Amino acid sequence: MNMAPEFLKNAYRRVRRMRNLMLLEKAAPSVDAFLVSYPKSGRTWLRYLLSCYFAQVSNLGFEPDLRTTFRVLPNFDRDAERGLPVFVGRSDNVSVPLIAVSHRQFTGQLFAGRPVIILVRDPRDVCVSAYFHETKHKHRFSGSIAEFIEDDTYGIPAIVRYHNGWAKGMEGSRSLVISYEEMSSNTDTTVRQILEFLGQPVDDAALTKAIEQARFSKMQKTEKKTGIPGHEYDRSDEDSLRVRKGKVGGFSDTLSEAEAERIIQICRDTMVPEAKALMQRSGISLD
Repeated sequence: MNMAPEFLKNAYRRVRRMRNLMLLEKAAPSVDAFLVSYPKSGRTWLRYLLSCYFAQVSNLGFEPDLRTTFRVLPNFDRDAERGLPVFVGRSDNVSVPLIAVSHRQFTGQLFAGRPVIILVRDPRDVCVSAYFHETKHKHRFSGSIAEFIEDDTYGIPAIVRYHNGWAKGMEGSRSLVISYEEMSSNTDTTVRQILEFLGQPVDDAALTKAIEQARFSKMQKTEKKTGIPGHEYDRSDEDSLRVRKGKVGGFSDTLSEAEAERIIQICRDTMVPEAKALMQRSGISLD
């Protein structure tokens, strides 16, 4: 069997990844702050809220939706629809801080010493949301929620690795830790903390309007109508949506008590102390 075509494909992928990493390393110094989180931690909500705010105060001339929000807070990649090339915040007439959004694992060559805003969320809620994402949205997992919890690629071990890496990697960097739970209980105060971290003045009226625009029910309605670029999925199935439930403590609707405790136990056993400290911001203790 001739393996040359597959070998060449893999070699091409490696070269492309290396080239992309070099381009991102070159772009990193132009980023004012990185907004990072593990997937399903509430990043879509925070990105959308901030994009609505900056679109107003900087007079960008459009109201972001879930397709155009990337023009204000792009992904930290080279994607032509969602990445750095679509950022519209810097011109002779406009100045918006470049907040590059990423789910990447901590990599020193990209993130060391850079300003970072990290968003954390109760790992039980993250796990449940990730389960529906992988089974309903991406169709990359077909097992039970109990199997998902233990899965090294998608489950709690992956969540632990991500937070361990960032908790250690952020040492020595200027950083701000916020939680989904804090955002849910006091959105105004949390966003003000972010704006202060960015060195941005607060426009009270614009912030109030942005919070209203980013209400969960409105975002879900928008997603059902427009979708999100780069994703093809059944928007009539609410469990497949990116904006699915957003409920703090909603894990109890899906997990048994034993499954919820298993998640906490894995985190207690495998998270480094610095990562446990991050998680305390979500209202849980892992000591």
